[in-house]
Amino acid sequence: MTAGDPRAWKARFITLDERLMRRILRVWPACMALLPGQPEENTITINLVALLSRDAVVRRICYFVIYQHEPFGTHPGGAKFSKGKIDIAVLLDQERERYVAYECKRLNVIHEGTRASLAARYVKDGMMRFLTEQYAEGLPVGCMLGYVMDGDLPFARTQVNFAIDAHKTQLGNINGAPASEAAQGVERFSTLHQRADASVIELRHVLLPFTSNLAGSTALCQAEAR
Repeated sequence: MTAGDPRAWKARFITLDERLMRRILRVWPACMALLPGQPEENTITINLVALLSRDAVVRRICYFVIYQHEPFGTHPGGAKFSKGKIDIAVLLDQERERYVAYECKRLNVIHEGTRASLAARYVKDGMMRFLTEQYAEGLPVGCMLGYVMDGDLPFARTQVNFAIDAHKTQLGNINGAPASEAAQGVERFSTLHQRADASVIELRHVLLPFTSNLAGSTALCQAEAR
């Protein structure tokens, strides 16, 4: 966690997220090309992190990008323990408890011709980990990546909205910001949440289309190319 008032770090975390997202969009077509079909969440994330770790711009904008970073908790006696594994953590420097966390979830999964939105899992097993401070303890920003497995972003966003509304009390939901596209075919939005200790965290959501049809995915690179 950050020393002092964590709000002082918020602008830096948001700037880092925006810069990293441009690089994610840059490598996303390559990640999809490596993994046709309906790969598991961890398989997508491992390959995404591998591509980001080799990216020259990413190496300049942060200290390290880690797959399954383990934040520490502290027992009353002072001993440390693992609080779980964050799918992706972006460290600003060598301080391991100061990071931007990315929790990754699949949406719109197709199995034997049937689509499962998995939006409830996105909320309960993803967003809630930031609210309980299992992840991003004391930090003002966290991020969610939704891998939309059939590429249907409008349906995914609608289902995620329904799931957020259904768990609004547990999420300490304050409000949500309107969607804004980081690039063509990608949906971004933010939600604000009050934790049990009255601190507020902004969750920054990105829905990425995962589809084997790469013809339309080249647009994802345009934001960085300009």
